[in-house]
Amino acid sequence: MNEKRILLVEDEENLLKIIRLNLELEGYAVTAAVTGIEALKEFRKGNFELVLLDVMLPEMSGFDVCEEIRKENKDVPVLFLTAKGSGEDRIQGLKLGADDYLTKPFNLEELLLRVQILLKRSSNSRVTTSSPDVFKFGANEINFITYEIRDVNGETTQISKKEIALLKLLTERKNEVISREEILDKVWGTDVYPSSRTIDNYILAFRKYFEKNQREPEHFHSIRGVGYKFTE
Repeated sequence: MNEKRILLVEDEENLLKIIRLNLELEGYAVTAAVTGIEALKEFRKGNFELVLLDVMLPEMSGFDVCEEIRKENKDVPVLFLTAKGSGEDRIQGLKLGADDYLTKPFNLEELLLRVQILLKRSSNSRVTTSSPDVFKFGANEINFITYEIRDVNGETTQISKKEIALLKLLTERKNEVISREEILDKVWGTDVYPSSRTIDNYILAFRKYFEKNQREPEHFHSIRGVGYKFTE
């Protein structure tokens, strides 16, 4: 059994039943909602690994639901299910933070495959599922949900997704030297690889945020010819 929790938002009763049955047969735990308002209420109650979201919903559109979800959670995968197949709708959904888009009528096997791919991708992007949402060291603090940091001067700043991903990798494996190649694979993945100086520039930025003395760092270390290391 997969035991992954999925929020299914669909107002067509027969389609909802069919999708739910097939997901449950695959071993997923499914919570269903039929309106946009209900979807947000359920989302806020549960810790879901995936949201399957119809666009045309009563009370509140799927686009609006996705926008609200992204304000609270930047990482949970969202797959739109919709009868609207125009390029404009697809672009709008992706701009709001959706991860995939499936146009009705669709093949159930394709839906299940996309669900599997999104869950696997999401799982791989987390170094560990038991990691805390907030990490504190010294006077510093990192919030992995809101992408906010509190620096050594007590100031709060919002940083980029790549910066958060690199901080997460380094802090979860504190005292361990992580190679440049592993960082590129886990943080940049299949994206265009950065230049050889990019990771160095990230480390320099972290020192500006978190170190009392940037020239003699206590936390963020470059190990020449090997990689990078975080220590508390």
